[in-house]
Amino acid sequence: MPILQNLKSPADIKALKNDQLEELAAELRQTILSTVSQNGGHLSSNLGIVEATVALHKVFDCPDDRIIFDVSHQSYAHKLLTGRYAEFSTLRRAGGISGFSNPAESPCDPCYEGHCGTSISQALAFATANKMAGNQNYTVAVVGDGAFTNGMIYEALNNCADKDLRLIILLNDNEMSISKNIGGLNKSLRRMRSSAGYFRFKHGTQKVLRKIPLLGKAVIWLGNKIKNFIKDVLLKKNVFENLGLEYIGPVDGNNIKRTCSVLAEAKLRQQCCVVHIYTKKGLGYTPAEEEPAKYHAVPPFDIKEGLKDSGQKTFSSEFGEFVNSLAERDGRVCAITAAMGAGTGLALFEKNYPERFFDVGIAEEHAVTFGAGLAAAGKLPVCAMYSTFAQRVYDQLFQDVSLANLHFVLALDRCGFVEGDGITHQGLFDYSLFTSIPNVTVYSPATFKELRSCLTNAVRGEGLQIVRYPKGGEIGGEWEYTADGEIAYTHGAKNCKTAIITYGRIAQNALPLAGENTCVIRLVKAFPYNYGELAALTESAEFVYLLEEGIYQGGMAQKLSAYFSAQGKKVKTHAVEGFVKHGGLEETFAAHGFSTEQIAAQISSELPSSGL
Repeated sequence: MPILQNLKSPADIKALKNDQLEELAAELRQTILSTVSQNGGHLSSNLGIVEATVALHKVFDCPDDRIIFDVSHQSYAHKLLTGRYAEFSTLRRAGGISGFSNPAESPCDPCYEGHCGTSISQALAFATANKMAGNQNYTVAVVGDGAFTNGMIYEALNNCADKDLRLIILLNDNEMSISKNIGGLNKSLRRMRSSAGYFRFKHGTQKVLRKIPLLGKAVIWLGNKIKNFIKDVLLKKNVFENLGLEYIGPVDGNNIKRTCSVLAEAKLRQQCCVVHIYTKKGLGYTPAEEEPAKYHAVPPFDIKEGLKDSGQKTFSSEFGEFVNSLAERDGRVCAITAAMGAGTGLALFEKNYPERFFDVGIAEEHAVTFGAGLAAAGKLPVCAMYSTFAQRVYDQLFQDVSLANLHFVLALDRCGFVEGDGITHQGLFDYSLFTSIPNVTVYSPATFKELRSCLTNAVRGEGLQIVRYPKGGEIGGEWEYTADGEIAYTHGAKNCKTAIITYGRIAQNALPLAGENTCVIRLVKAFPYNYGELAALTESAEFVYLLEEGIYQGGMAQKLSAYFSAQGKKVKTHAVEGFVKHGGLEETFAAHGFSTEQIAAQISSELPSSGL
């Protein structure tokens, strides 16, 4: 009889025996694989953490005990165990459940988690609030080993020590070893120290010793001192113990029984404790086990055939090829990424120029300041990251790059709406954020040819140069260009009565409206503006429609509306307001009024009966 679909709440897991827990894990893994193969999503990490998630819900009482997943793209099993099984087939689809933690879905998701390194700070806050209220509940932060390259993690850890908090940090180690490995003795001690038998023996012995008058507590104290001395000599203290935290592990996180044992032991410590587990990414699906990075985030695919290379060119791949060619011609060119080498297309650069390739881990702020240092030393840094993660580097771009007037190229991938990932991963804020920085230049190519031209201009330019582009491929259409190529337009721009002004990918939705009375003007150099060219191209226009696949506040639509209004033209703006939920690209366009038909209706509502 199936177990998963009959679970009413996480509390039902408490009654399951060990063999039933194993069956539940198998059902979870199959459900995740089946759904992700149809909808796309994060696969390897979710398959690897199934058993650990079952153990968490076996030992803790969610939602009274809060479980916070760092980044939270590995929370699929958690969603299935917390009342969302019936909705799981809607994963990442418009109107369905999110691929990340979402408090609007369930009280078992304490907070939004979409960026790396935030979970321990959040968990520390909840644990502190529990202590202040006299609440006996626990808070658990589930953190992947990759997150420990993020500086915010250590800021939080620094505040966890020497506090009587019911806070547990579950370190999910699936790629690297954190504690020091010293031969067979170390492995033997690790197995013993993380076993249920060891914990029973330890607590049983202490219970007996406490009954001995006068001497019992002294013997326990001395025993702990001797144990810690031996451990320090043989194993050395790890980073967590040096920070004053309790530490248990490492233990096999794909072993439910053993993981339950160490989590139960961590609860008994009644203070901040790090539980170190190791898991296998992609476990249960051979292709994902063999190539976990390839199956980290996937589009829909055939389970039997596995993930196939579509062969489609993307802005990411074109960027990678062109930066590689730049490096071939210019020995100063260095590439920097924050754990997104493959995602941003830099794999070829890493292969050909390893001495000039720098993956700094999930540390975007460090990536920019490191690049600024390279620029100050005479190098030409090209730093690639996703738009959503670049939100973290405003201060570094302002203080370390712009203020010093250094030549620095920032390539922003996944700009605009991002299909599937949703509210924490939309690339809608970079334009508004970064155009507030003095002496910045922003390019927004919509074709691969433009991408190469924009990158060429960026590496030849001065100061902070930003090239932003969407996920996926280029847009179509026939475009004319101004003499310097900074503005693309179509259908007799100088004679139009209605001018649609935009930049980037969204121009493809406006292009069908170009005609005898309507022109579409697309800013290739999206900031600063060439007001002379804009004035010439819109000389005959009576109505200007400003269209932006970005946030309105501080964006192009807001900036240019004042300019064109001052020219005596009727102006209407359409940009993104607020946060954007997950869904398919076309669905997201339509949900926010960006389809071609919706744009046409908005324009027609402002025009005389003759329309477009």
